[in-house]
Amino acid sequence: MRIFLAGASGVIGRRLVPLLLGAGHTVVGTTRSQEKAEELKASCVEPVVVDVFDADSLLEFAAWARPDAVIHQLTDLPDVIDPARLAEVLARNSRLRIEGTSNLVAAARVAGARRLIAQSIAFAYADGPEPHAETDPLNIAEGETPGAITARGVRALEDEVLNAPGIEGVVLRYGRLYGPGTWNTPNARAPVHVDAAAHAALLALSRGAPGIYNIAEDDGAVSIEKARKDLGFDPAFRLEA
Repeated sequence: MRIFLAGASGVIGRRLVPLLLGAGHTVVGTTRSQEKAEELKASCVEPVVVDVFDADSLLEFAAWARPDAVIHQLTDLPDVIDPARLAEVLARNSRLRIEGTSNLVAAARVAGARRLIAQSIAFAYADGPEPHAETDPLNIAEGETPGAITARGVRALEDEVLNAPGIEGVVLRYGRLYGPGTWNTPNARAPVHVDAAAHAALLALSRGAPGIYNIAEDDGAVSIEKARKDLGFDPAFRLEA
């Protein structure tokens, strides 16, 4: 397949690239950095330097790439978060989920992509009995609290992806990432190693019906039975050193 990987130089993108190439896919990968574009090129990815908020350029590059599938691994998060600026960081990331996802869905449709796989989160469920299944409601908090800001972005992203006309939308609700380039530890609630998260995106290219899948370790916070059964997801997956 031809894959348009949005966020190819990000935390999951970097782990996903070798999996996609190893499976024989051709990858066009986006980044906002010319320096990172050179790194992608050295990894046998066709790099595209574009900002997801630049809708016209994104449309142009996606149409040029002619992808069979688009994978959305974009976030707007710093390597280290200053607690004093948490609200600002979450607002930027929520804007990306809302406006950036809308632009990417439009680009995928124009490019004729068959399937769109997008990164969401498995820790935005409303309070209720655990483990949470994909059918459980998400947090609907309003206002400007961190939880409300995040919830707005997540709901918008998932609505765009799952309701895109003519495209098979797949939402991967990732647990709290740990491993190379991440903030968390395996002791976080609903954890998932970044390699297992990347592998789930690879699996979703050819497996599973459109819809939502929890992607995490089996610690009782969320149910991963659907992902195991339909995608063949294994939370123990790791890239070879």
